Amino acid sequence: MPRRPPAKPARVAIDPAICAGRPHIRGTRVRVSDILQLLASGASAAEILVDYPYLEEADLSAALAYGASAVDHRIVITA
Repeated sequence: MPRRPPAKPARVAIDPAICAGRPHIRGTRVRVSDILQLLASGASAAEILVDYPYLEEADLSAALAYGASAVDHRIVITA
């Protein structure tokens, strides 16, 4: 079954001229993967927003939503 591309929240952009075409937060050069790695390493949303004051909490939510849709796949269980 062909895999569909992940849903892209309005705050996430993909532009070949920015971040080598990787998903990033619109209007910035902060990649979605950067935010996901920070969160995975234990950084809190508050810490990220202090370090990146031009981001908003909605940007972090959009990155999480994009990441979740990127790994969404069907699970087939056979008995």
